[in-house]
Amino acid sequence: MERLIAYCGLICTECPAYVATRANDRAELERVAAMWREEFNAPDITAESILCDGCKAAGRKSGYCAECEIRACAVAMAVATCAHCADYGRQWGCKKLEDFLEHAPEARAVLNDIYVEFMM
Repeated sequence: MERLIAYCGLICTECPAYVATRANDRAELERVAAMWREEFNAPDITAESILCDGCKAAGRKSGYCAECEIRACAVAMAVATCAHCADYGRQWGCKKLEDFLEHAPEARAVLNDIYVEFMM
């Protein structure tokens, strides 16, 4: 399967909600929802609420992804990822993205790799 990279640098194709949605695996969706309810202290997470076709797809978005400010900004700016934005890599770059990346170093690494390739 081809890697699907979200605007923020997370890899959708490695997300358990995306994988379970694509496989139409209800049991796995239930398992992931239970895990995330505990991990994120979010008792309202259900298997239905994590159905996801990927950040860039026109279809379903898992929970927070549907209302993500980073995603909305990237769509408005018409960039493939945040690494393609003129503010990426600048000292006073995007506050929303920086706050997110503090908690997702793996996404920062993906965006940095894209940025280096994009700038070449």
